[in-house]
Amino acid sequence: MKVVVFDDGGLIGVETALWVRDHGHEVDVISAPEGLHSLGREEIAAALHDCAVVIDLSCQPSLAGGTLTENQGLVVDGENLARSWLCSTSGLLRAEKAAGVKHHVSLSVVGVDRIRSEGVFRVLQAQESLVQRSGTSYSILRAMQMFESAEDMATAGTEDWIVWVPPVEVRPVALTDVAPTPPRPAHSPQGTPSSAA
Repeated sequence: MKVVVFDDGGLIGVETALWVRDHGHEVDVISAPEGLHSLGREEIAAALHDCAVVIDLSCQPSLAGGTLTENQGLVVDGENLARSWLCSTSGLLRAEKAAGVKHHVSLSVVGVDRIRSEGVFRVLQAQESLVQRSGTSYSILRAMQMFESAEDMATAGTEDWIVWVPPVEVRPVALTDVAPTPPRPAHSPQGTPSSAA
């Protein structure tokens, strides 16, 4: 079975691809640090030729999605982020349908369905909704924040050499634990989000 992993150039794409390969499947990794919209339609169509499963790791929250300010920490341009991510996701889903891809796997964040619709969470909610309405069988893996993001989180919360953290309990996970976590398979286009905590 051919699996194509789309990522943003981070380590999780490589780790996921290694796990897929080690389980006997053919795997290709397509990295798009600038977003999937930076890839041509022909390039995506060629990558999806004979593909059975797509694993989409291309839209992950990071400092690159916002501007670090002294007064407000990380400020995300929600409208710009929504346009970019939703354009990428909808384009990929259309290309998958045209190529006959049977299953779509998407990475999201634990609690995205319980948090007010703002910033990155609003975009992730909309992205999950696009996947759910696509008509393609899908799985959504909701993961906790990863240890590898700790430096980015500390940088975003630093003001005058003080690191400000919200008063919430956080249980980060290792990227190498999330990459091989198989999401619960969907039996139809009504897939169910699963969690890696």
